[in-house]
Amino acid sequence: MTNKSNLLALSFALALLSACTTTPNQAPVVDRSPPPPVKPATPSETAQIARDERGLYTVKKGDTLIRIALEYGQNYRDLVTWNNLSNPNDIKVDQVLRVLPPDSASNGVQTGAIVMPPVDKTPPPPPVVKKTEPKGEKKPYSESALAELQRADGNGNGKAEASVRPAPAPSPAVTAAPPAAAAVAASAEDEKLSWMWPSEGRVVATFDEGKNKGVDIAGKAGQQVVAAGAGKVMYAGSGIRGYGNLVIVKHSNSLLSAYAHNRTIVVKEGQSVNKGQMIAEMGDSDADSVKLHFEIRQQGKPVDPSRFLPNR
Repeated sequence: MTNKSNLLALSFALALLSACTTTPNQAPVVDRSPPPPVKPATPSETAQIARDERGLYTVKKGDTLIRIALEYGQNYRDLVTWNNLSNPNDIKVDQVLRVLPPDSASNGVQTGAIVMPPVDKTPPPPPVVKKTEPKGEKKPYSESALAELQRADGNGNGKAEASVRPAPAPSPAVTAAPPAAAAVAASAEDEKLSWMWPSEGRVVATFDEGKNKGVDIAGKAGQQVVAAGAGKVMYAGSGIRGYGNLVIVKHSNSLLSAYAHNRTIVVKEGQSVNKGQMIAEMGDSDADSVKLHFEIRQQGKPVDPSRFLPNR
């Protein structure tokens, strides 16, 4: 009897425990917190974009005039002239500098304004109705041309076709020609340049936009560094942090090359150099090892040097 009562008590206790351990169904939790607001452009950022479009730049903390000139593909001496700077080393945060020639912005505005008038003058198609299509359809004499004119006179369809052809003769297309010609001229100038590797050695770092703005070539201290192409020395010094003793050579209006971490510089600013001419000795200035950091910039923007250098 006692055993039966114990079993009943035990089974009752187990039933209570199982009931306590069952979890009731819970309603799903929905996150109703509002999404983080999109940060609008600050007035300073908007102003900087507008200034960039007008060839202006706002100095930031850590900037130097030489670095700004390199980023925009300009000679820092030109920036001194355009901004009437008495001391190139004395620029202040939030100071606005001109980084493009003063006349470049005004020329662009005039060109844009001239394109507008032809759009309003679209009414002159009516004169096409006149029977003057033969003058516009004059062809050199040949048997085939004569037969074609005879067929047109016979079925009358030739006149309708001729009247449609003169209509699409828009004059605004002529205004688009000068920019295209200028672009071709600029690229032709760059294509004439001949390039070579600036130094012997193993490439230890390749171009990676955002991480490495050029290529790194390992070598020995004192090894020759030569101009990769003919041009004029735009800068020779150590005024840009992270580049050490640096030489910048300008090859055309849009292309320049940079040679960093040199031990010694053997050229001067304003000096013309030939392709293959020695400009420096390899070193480790502002670097963790002996190497040459080599960049090619187009319109101030770093580009992959392998696009220009010959295969090794």
